[in-house]
Formats: sequence, C-alpha cells, structure tokens
Amino acid sequence: MLSRTKIREQLETKGTYSRWVLIAALAGMFATSFPVTILSVSLSDIAKEFNTSTSTLTWVISGPMLLSALTLPILGKLGDLYGHRRVFLTGFTLATVVSVLTALSWDPLSLIGFRSLSQMIGGATQPTSMAIVMLVFAPHERVKALGYWTFVSAGAPAIGLAVGGPLIDLFGWRLIFVIQAVLAAGALAFATLILPESNPTKVKFDLPGALSLSVVVGALMLIITEGPGWGFGHILLWASIIAFPVATWIFIWVERRASAPLIPLGFLKDRDFTFNLLVSMFMGAVYMGGFVLSPVALRDGFGLSATTTATVMLLRTGFYSVSSPLGGQLGARLGNRRTIIWGNISLAVSMAVFIAGTHYNMLLVFCFALMAQGIGNGIARPPATAALANTVPESDLGLAAALQRMTQQIGNSFGIAVMSAFYNNAGTTGSFTPPFVAGVVMALIAIATSLPLRHDAPNTLRAERLSKHREARTAH
Repeated sequence: MLSRTKIREQLETKGTYSRWVLIAALAGMFATSFPVTILSVSLSDIAKEFNTSTSTLTWVISGPMLLSALTLPILGKLGDLYGHRRVFLTGFTLATVVSVLTALSWDPLSLIGFRSLSQMIGGATQPTSMAIVMLVFAPHERVKALGYWTFVSAGAPAIGLAVGGPLIDLFGWRLIFVIQAVLAAGALAFATLILPESNPTKVKFDLPGALSLSVVVGALMLIITEGPGWGFGHILLWASIIAFPVATWIFIWVERRASAPLIPLGFLKDRDFTFNLLVSMFMGAVYMGGFVLSPVALRDGFGLSATTTATVMLLRTGFYSVSSPLGGQLGARLGNRRTIIWGNISLAVSMAVFIAGTHYNMLLVFCFALMAQGIGNGIARPPATAALANTVPESDLGLAAALQRMTQQIGNSFGIAVMSAFYNNAGTTGSFTPPFVAGVVMALIAIATSLPLRHDAPNTLRAERLSKHREARTAH
C-alpha cells in the first residue's frame, strides 16, 4: 500500500499534485454543504413529525449560521497555528459523526443542537481546506482554483435540492444526513491520503482575543437576525447593542497588547485587506437578500407552485455555479479588481431587473434577473477571495479565509434582514419594489467598496508587501 508521502511524490512528479489537493478539498466541502437547501424546504415536514412550529425549526438554519460565524476566525487561526491538515481532518471527522447523530434526532432541540454542532465543527473544513488550496497553488494561479471552489460551493446545494427532494419524499428527511455521513466518510479517507500539512506557527493561541471577538460577532449577529423580531424595547436587543461596542473596544485593546494576536490589526491598514472584507459582506447581503425574497415573489407575486418555484430558482444557482470558473479565468486575465467590479455591476443590474419583473408581472424578465444575480456572484467571488489571500503572508491564509467567510455570513444575515424589513407581506407586484430597491443600494455599496482596491500588483510588489507584513509582526 502506498504511503501518503509516496502518493505525493508520484503526483508531484506528474505535475498534478495541486489538482488532486483541490479535488480532495472540494469533495469535503461538497459533503458538508449539500444538505442546506433541501433541509430548508423540509422544515414543514420536520415540524409535523416533531409536532412543533416551522418558526421554531428555523433555528435549524439560523443557529448554525450564528455559531459558525462565531467560530470561523478561531478555527482558521487554529489551522495557522497547529496545521491546516490536522484541524481539517479533526473537524471533518467530528462533523461526520454528528451527521449520524443528526439522523437520530428525537425532538426539535436535539435536531437544532446536532445541526448547529455539525456546522460549527464542520466549519473547520472551510478556512483550513481553502488555506491548503492556496498554499499549493502559486499566487497567480489561485484565482482559477478558487473559481472551481465557488463552482462546487454553489452547485452542491442545487444538487442536494434536485436529488434530495425525491429521496426525502420517498424515505423521509433523516436519509439526507445518512447520505451526508457516507459521502463525508469517503471524502475524509481521500483527504487523509492527499492533503499536505502546512507549516504550523509556534506561538500561543490568543484566547482573550478569541473570546472578545466571539462576543463582538455574536452581539452583531443577534442584532441583525433577531432584533427585528424582538422589537425595539426587548432587553436582549439592548443588551446586544451595549455589548457590541464594549466588546469591540476590549478586542482592540487585547489585540494591541497580545504577543501573537488572533487578528493582527496591521492587516486592517492594508486597504486591499479591509475593502475586500467589505466587498464580501455587501456581496453576501445582495445575494442572500435576493435569495430569500425571490421565491416569495415567485409564490406570492406570480402565483407559482412550490415545485415550479424550486425549478425556476435553479436558474440562479445554476448560473452562479457555471460562471464561477469563468470568474477565475477572468480574474487571471483581467485582474481581480476589474473582475470584482464587473461582478458587482451584474448584481446591481439583477436587482433593477427584479424590480421591473415584479412591477410589470413579467416572469421571463424575473428569470433574467435570477440569471444575472447568479452570474454576478459567480464572477466576483473567486477574484475577491484570491485578492484577499494575496494581502497576507502564507502563515495567515487560514485566518484570512475564515475572516472573509465570517464577514460574508454577517452580510448574508444583514441582507436578509434589510430586504425582509422592506417587504410588507402584501404579495402584490408593487410590494416587492422597496426591498429590491434596497438590494440595488447594497449592490451599489458593493461596487463602491470595490473601487479602492489596488490594481493587481506584480509578484515583486506583492512580495514586498508580504515582507512588510512579516517585518511589522516581528517588530510587534
């Protein structure tokens, strides 16, 4: 039997090792992400089985989103400190076990708990595997690899919806987690053989920074996701509003004094780093806001059935998936900044076309908007991720990937909250105009935050910037 070292040597001799690392990482991501959409459309069936309300079970979706946002920077940093392969395999193994437990859930609380735990520890696979991919690909090749990354991340939920729907109708919702466990076990075995280990950084983990950042992100997510439902006079809303600035001040104070900070504050002085995070946040807001509101428009505005709505919605996911490799190619040819801007312009156009489609009750126009939204997100995502990775040293790739994922999730929640707030539930054609106008505004902000990004720098300039980062951290 070939050892992992021998397998790597043979693949490197053939010049295909980086490609196989990408495949292993994508297999892991597919196994952890494909149940998301099919679970969301199965909530009513699960609610009937557990004799509870659908609103209670929405925590099956929002709970994991909240917890993963809290833990992503920590998991990404742990990969930088102790090795990305080790953290990836540990998180993936635990997530596989919890997937089996999820299939055995006996009440709403156990389902929410197991699902949240699975997504939280499974979140280790996202920043760590992305960091491994970026380590084995040269900087100028990363954007192409990340195009395929986005292709799978967009396509997995669509495949889950298309294949899982009929299976759930025949055998029930629990089967989806059994399938996930089987796929995850296969992906785990493959990853164990293929993935390389990164060079860990031998410094102490910044526990105070991690705790204070968790409070910052947790308070912000609660304000965004739960604030509208709680109401202005709710004590938990006011507690979150007070906790957010206090915890932010504590986090900055801690990081300035830490010998090995969780997030080196010097990164925020690099406009490419900071504005890339802002771009990711507002892109997520536009995409997920439209993602949640468009099926409502199809059902209530156009009067389509649930099955037809699900089929039409595949237009956006499908175009998002197939355009992602194109985004990687364009990023390599035109430059990351230019490609990000064009992708965000497509998102803005899609929101405007949504307005026209709903206002004039034209389903075909609405379908074009779905396609434009998918294309815009697919084109912009890979270069945005690659551009952020190129601003940090290789020892911080896991942290950079995790922070981008975290800000994207914050943006997702923000976009859903904003566009939902502007919708008055009237179900008329005119009632969809205000939320999609809000989507246009958020897309314009995404374009504005793309403009300050530097034009793609030559590798020599990039090396100088990374050298300055290292010198600054050493001096600190």
